[in-house]
Formats: sequence, C-alpha cells, structure tokens
Amino acid sequence: MTIHELFARRAAQSPGAVAVQEGSLCLSYAELDEWSTRQAKELDLSPGDRVVVCQERSIDMVVRLLAILKAGGAYVPVDPSEPQARREELTAQVMRGDPPPDLACLMFTSGSTGRPKAVMVSHSSIANLVTKPSFVSIGRQDRLLQLAPVAFDAATFEIWGALLNGARLVLAPPGPSVLVHLEEALQDSEISVLWLTAALFHRQIDMNPAAFAGLSTILAGGDVLSPEHVRRLREALPGLRIVNGYGPTETTTFACCHTVSADEPLDGSVPIGRPIQNVTIDLIDGEMWIGGAGVAQGYWNAPELTAERFIGGRYRTGDLAERRPDGTLEFRGRIDNQIKLRGYRIEPAEIETALQAHPEVGQAAVAARDNHHGERRLVAWIVPAAGEPNRRELKAYLKQRLPEYMVPSVVVCLPVLPVTGNGKVDRGALPDPDWRRRDLYV
Repeated sequence: MTIHELFARRAAQSPGAVAVQEGSLCLSYAELDEWSTRQAKELDLSPGDRVVVCQERSIDMVVRLLAILKAGGAYVPVDPSEPQARREELTAQVMRGDPPPDLACLMFTSGSTGRPKAVMVSHSSIANLVTKPSFVSIGRQDRLLQLAPVAFDAATFEIWGALLNGARLVLAPPGPSVLVHLEEALQDSEISVLWLTAALFHRQIDMNPAAFAGLSTILAGGDVLSPEHVRRLREALPGLRIVNGYGPTETTTFACCHTVSADEPLDGSVPIGRPIQNVTIDLIDGEMWIGGAGVAQGYWNAPELTAERFIGGRYRTGDLAERRPDGTLEFRGRIDNQIKLRGYRIEPAEIETALQAHPEVGQAAVAARDNHHGERRLVAWIVPAAGEPNRRELKAYLKQRLPEYMVPSVVVCLPVLPVTGNGKVDRGALPDPDWRRRDLYV
C-alpha cells in the first residue's frame, strides 16, 4: 500500500483523534485527510511529478506532503535555511528525468562528486520503516515530536511513524533545534517517542537528563553514541527505552537498531544492533551491504553512481562493522573519507569544490578533527592562490553555497597539500590546527 492509502486507513479508524499539533492548533485525522485531498485536487499533478517543498515545520507543510502523494507526485524536501543558490541547484536537478514507479520522495545527501545527490525513496520503503517496526512500539496513545528539518531523513520516521500508526505528530517550533525549546516541547506536549541526533542527545544529557523523564522511548543516531552518556541516562531513567539507530538515507532512515538493556555492559562502544524488519545486512570484507525493503531505488538521474553503490538489490554503505558472537553489529568507521557530523553525512569533496571556486583559493582539503575540548569540528586546509584570504569573507562566500553544517570551523593555510605516493591528498598528514589561535576561525 502507498503512504496515503495507509494514512487513509488510519483516518477511517480514528477520524476524531488528533493527527498533528502545532502549538495550540490541532488537526484531526479526518481534517488532515480532507484538507490534503482538497489540496491534492488543486495541485493537478501527473503521476511521478516532483514537487519541491521548502518550508519550516508547520501543519501546512504536513498537509502539503500528504497532498502531493495523494495527487500521484513525489515530494522533494529542501531546507529553507540553505543558501538560495543551493536551493536553486537542487530544484533544477530534480526537474529533469522520467519518474520511476512507487516514488514517494527524493532526499538529498552530500555528493562525493562535489554535487549533492538525490536518493529515490519508495512508498514501500517508508511503509516498511514504520509499519509494525521491530525497534520501537508506536500506537494511538503515543505522541512523536517532529524536531528534524523536513529535508533530513529523520523527519521521514517522525512524520510517517506518527501518522501511519494513529499517533499524534507534535511539531517543534520552526528554526534550529534549541535545547531549552526541546525541554519545553517534551514537557508541554507530553511526548512519548523522540528521535535525536547523537550531538543533541549528548548535550541534553550533559544539561539535564531528567528532561527525558516523560518519554517511553528515545532513539538517537546519525553519529557514534558515547557509552558514558548512555550509561548516565540509563542510571538516571532506568525505565526509559534507549535505542541506538543506524542507517544511511539510501536505506530509509534506519537499517539496524539496538535497544540498550538494563544490565548491558557499556565499557566499549554502543552497538548498532541488528537489522530491522525485512532488512538484511551482509559484511563483505568488513563493509556493510544492506538489502531488503528499506533500500532506495538509487540516485535520481545518476545511473553510473547508482550502479556503483546499488548492486544486486543491496546498497554498499562504505561503513565498516564487526559482528559479535551473538549477531549484534558494532560500527567500525568509514572506508572512504565521508564524515558524519551532528547527524549529517558530509562528503568533503562538496566543500572542497566550493572552496576551490573562490578566486583566492588554489587547492583545498577538508576533514573532521577533534578540537582541544574533544568536540568534532570541520577543518579546511587551503593553498592560497595569491595572498591569504580573509576568513570572514571566505565564510560569507561558503554560506551562500553550502548549508551551515558544511561550513568549516577553521581554515589552515599551507604552502602545499601533502600527498600520498599515488598523488592523492594525504589526509592523515594534514596538520592539526592550533585551536587556541582565534585567527584561524571563520
């Protein structure tokens, strides 16, 4: 069944229940069904048409997503906080090409070629993610907070996890996630199921783990979880279900999950667990190949890249893992240079391409390093084309072309970039910044 067919079934079962809440404004399942049907007729789409949705969290946004699907289209979420030039590039990218069947949405990820790529996510993949999920229980009594930007694939779980299970979707206020607002939302709206990036998860535990007291389940991921933070939360709230979720956008939010048990030793890493329902994970030379119902159709208008990463119905993640004797998986890092930072997957090549387009930058390399506080930060090493560029001007230049999370924290100037024997940039030989030098920051 399609997403909108599954939603219609829920609306028929609980027409008067609250479907979505924005502040004091609530919309019932019947009202959301009616409003989205009316808007679907007004859209006048052909099957497979792509519709860009560039909106902050709102009831109108939820209505629009459902209306696009009902009209036979696929939605393409774009973060309104991204630079206009990038939004225009993404929009132009998805308007070309013939529509595939079963397409529900296109989700953008950072591209290793220097350009973002659009993942083709199916109705069936989203339905599998949230229909009788093995990693979390969601029912009519539950309330899920939509905190992620709609362009971030965690929103796929938040929105459809609520609406296809008869639960209430509570929308966080528009704008970036702020911890004080998070605590208010959790308390005021009686949230029971919450997803957070690893960074927000860690920061909230550092500030006040009791903020999670009303939850039944908290899911975290997008980066490696700290065993110490998980241990502290488990001790503070022993009845809370803590789930470590792993999955690339190409496998529809979650591919495997691990529920932390009450007596589980947390002296090493927090496992990423086992495949969720109808998903398989094979380790080939240590690399995770993911198969099953969550795998996307490939990349939009990129047949060569699709053929490289989607092989025989499985997706090559580029992520390394080990399987414990009991079958549980442990994450072991990346094969390539891709960076995971604050829940986002970042291809350094995309940032390097933007840097090298600046007239005062000759060469560039980007990687993630831990600063003197142990916090992960993006670092750019550049070889100036002439004199050393003004870092404030360089930051403003990058912010016009990249989302905020892809703008490096510091820029280090070098006479040359170190290279390996085969001529590639030797990222391991790039010097650590002097984090106390304020003039390096952008």
